[in-house]
Amino acid sequence: MKTLTALLTASLIGITASLAHARDLGPDEALRLRDAGTIVSFEKLNATALARHPGSTIHETELEEEYGKYIYQVELRDAQGLEWDLELDAVSGQALKDHQDT
Repeated sequence: MKTLTALLTASLIGITASLAHARDLGPDEALRLRDAGTIVSFEKLNATALARHPGSTIHETELEEEYGKYIYQVELRDAQGLEWDLELDAVSGQALKDHQDT
């Protein structure tokens, strides 16, 4: 019984720790970070995403803090109807991931 309790406790600690590494930022916090100059403007981040896939439209965006970094996630649909997922470093604007959604 002690082993089961220890395993359950360790699992819960692991789940809690992994959840703490990524959190969605609400609109108020995102605007505060932008206004403070901590992150690049959303217009510039969106322009970067659209430049990588000309003719695309943005369907969804989200700002997260992952492992202490601000990540701007963008979902796009291109002219051929393909969906793309991009992750941009919200501080520098650099593309971190760019892959077709399957």
